[in-house]
Amino acid sequence: MQDSNVIVIGSGIGGLTAAALLSRYGKRVIVCESHNIPGGAAHSFSRRGFTFDSGPSFYCGLSNPNSYNPLRQVLDVLGESIQSIPYDPLGHYHFPEGTFAVYSAIDQYLETVAQITPQGASELQQFTQRLLPLYEALQGIPTLALRADWQLIPTLLKYLPSVLKMLPHLGTIQSSVGQVMDREVQDPWVRRLIDLECFLLSGLKAHGTIAPEVAFMLGERSHIGVDYPVGGSGAIVDALVRGLKRCGGELRLGTHVEQIVVESGKVAGVRLRNGEVLKAPVVISNASIWDTYNNLLRSQDLPSSYRQASLKTSAVDSFMHLHLGIKSEGLEHLTGHHVVVHDTQQDITEPGNTCMISIPSVWDATLAPPGHHVIHAYTLEPYSNWQRDDRYEEKKKMRAQSLYNALERIIPDIRQRVVIELIGTPLTHAYYLRRYQGTYGPAIAAGQRMFPGTTTPIPGLYRVGDSTMPGIGVPAVAASGILCANTLVTPQQTAEILSSY
Repeated sequence: MQDSNVIVIGSGIGGLTAAALLSRYGKRVIVCESHNIPGGAAHSFSRRGFTFDSGPSFYCGLSNPNSYNPLRQVLDVLGESIQSIPYDPLGHYHFPEGTFAVYSAIDQYLETVAQITPQGASELQQFTQRLLPLYEALQGIPTLALRADWQLIPTLLKYLPSVLKMLPHLGTIQSSVGQVMDREVQDPWVRRLIDLECFLLSGLKAHGTIAPEVAFMLGERSHIGVDYPVGGSGAIVDALVRGLKRCGGELRLGTHVEQIVVESGKVAGVRLRNGEVLKAPVVISNASIWDTYNNLLRSQDLPSSYRQASLKTSAVDSFMHLHLGIKSEGLEHLTGHHVVVHDTQQDITEPGNTCMISIPSVWDATLAPPGHHVIHAYTLEPYSNWQRDDRYEEKKKMRAQSLYNALERIIPDIRQRVVIELIGTPLTHAYYLRRYQGTYGPAIAAGQRMFPGTTTPIPGLYRVGDSTMPGIGVPAVAASGILCANTLVTPQQTAEILSSY
């Protein structure tokens, strides 16, 4: 077999984005995926006629060509598109004191808040006005042009007008959302709302979330709108895989990488579980920082201090997942996204207190048999104290009760409607996704330290995914794949790709 230029470990969105782009650049790329389904935390799976999303459920800009979503930019240059269904309101937040509809348009969003707290709505308007100009400035610099090496500087000079637009907002760029909130918002209800939206976005509250993340979210949902991919998250994965293969890349499923081979201090390829060695001068790991440095490399392959510091990176907790197929009779007016906060006296990050609910068959009826809906509900759950013992099944059902209680706020007779139930724990998450403690990524608070980025001390070894960029969402991991791929080619090659975009 001919040696490849690049081997990518893992077929999550970050890995597939990097692999497909590098194939588009003319590299010989092999993606090795341990699972028999591509997509990592974004894969879809089917049971008894129901199609479930395993992870992401909220998307912006899939159908709008003006979207700043990095994933949309990648699909465009790959010649791929995704059919999607726009909707509004984008969701409902259910608090003990009542339900709050969240609309895409900022004006409508503020009008709804004003019905609860007029002063809070005025403060929220000031807050959004501080952040939205940052989104508008960023729009002039396509993520597709960015890279993770020194050649970023001359690249940015090509977008000098947009860079100059960002200068007045440098303070905001370097701030946490909490710092912006402290300056603009005193109303306790709105402060809790901002904390909740930051938590949904990054896994951290406002003081732990960087301001550009929320600026991007507010800008996309207000200027571009939200939509859901027909076929679920698996449709996004399928589009990236099609683009990869059309450009000559290869995806190998059921191919578990046992070790990244390092020879004379630099990458030489990977060794598979079956003993086969695939040679390549570049390896990109889509595994988490902990799995890459603990499991895929020997301890001596990395400088000791760097390895120890990296492995001390805090991780976001794992989740309890509840996937349900239910009878839909009488639920004609059901909406698709819900967030339930059980107790306002408890922290929103308390496991089981904040529950996220997605009912995507509201928009895409093909995800469930006729007369049925699919539901994905999830809430934070620590990995510690979970083991597969004789109490495991009982504990699963017990810890899923907060999700059922949340669902009863939307569908009171939910328990009588269930025809299929799948409960996932942090152990499920860790096993199927091969994720350290089932985590979704680092819990690096704004201003605490920089994210590790895509480069490593080992020549030829790069990383992509949620361990390299702030935020849990699909745009962040797609951006990590873009930065990594562009760093491995010349600026001229990137410019050629951009000219077709």
